[in-house]
Amino acid sequence: MTRPTSLEHHPDLIEMRERYERAGSSSVAQTIEGLGLLAGLYLAISPWVVGFNGLSRLAVSNLVTGIAVAALALAFASAYGRTYGISWVAPVIGIWTIVSPWITGSATRGSIWNNVVTGIVILLLGLGAVAMGSKKMSGMSQRRDVSHMGDSSSRSDMPHRPDMPNRP
Repeated sequence: MTRPTSLEHHPDLIEMRERYERAGSSSVAQTIEGLGLLAGLYLAISPWVVGFNGLSRLAVSNLVTGIAVAALALAFASAYGRTYGISWVAPVIGIWTIVSPWITGSATRGSIWNNVVTGIVILLLGLGAVAMGSKKMSGMSQRRDVSHMGDSSSRSDMPHRPDMPNRP
């Protein structure tokens, strides 16, 4: 059995790219990506803003996870069609941010409040990104099932275009 080496030969490649381009450029997605970028940057600098940079393990954790969240947000903004599959990482980072003061043994009142609030924000934004990806994936599978039913003359290399009703 031969497997294709890339998605370049996928029959629905054009439709998939258009769908994810629309998903990534929606106002909801742009809001999630922008707030995710800001939340990640804040988390990265929060040890110095809140004043717990002396707690080295938690400061390093916040710096690394904050940069990761900001990088994910930039990836979602620039190439959502290629990165929606890793959107589940953002909620996991949010959960880590919430529990990290206790796990690292660096819990102070300021660090706990900072990480719990920031972690909840990242968790919610991450769940929003996951929902955007799930919504678009389920819509695509339904569309593909309906478009190829019963019409033997339909060509799979031609994407469905609602503005051209005579096309499959």
